[in-house]
Amino acid sequence: MKELLKILHEIKPDVNFEGRTDLFSSGDLDSMNIIMLVSEINDEFDVDIKVPDIIPENFNSTENIMKLIKKLQDEEI
Repeated sequence: MKELLKILHEIKPDVNFEGRTDLFSSGDLDSMNIIMLVSEINDEFDVDIKVPDIIPENFNSTENIMKLIKKLQDEEI
């Protein structure tokens, strides 16, 4: 989770990401931020987030983002 929070703070340093469930729907993360986030996550966590995975539900909270990362990592095994 620390790595994810670091990435998020690099993209949007003025947003408190912890405990939030509305990151995308509130506009704190916009579509350009999501594209940057996906790229950074793919590199940092060695996963491949596909277009069908880029939905608001997967990016509205740090917990959901981590669930997506773990799911993709498990699929790689």
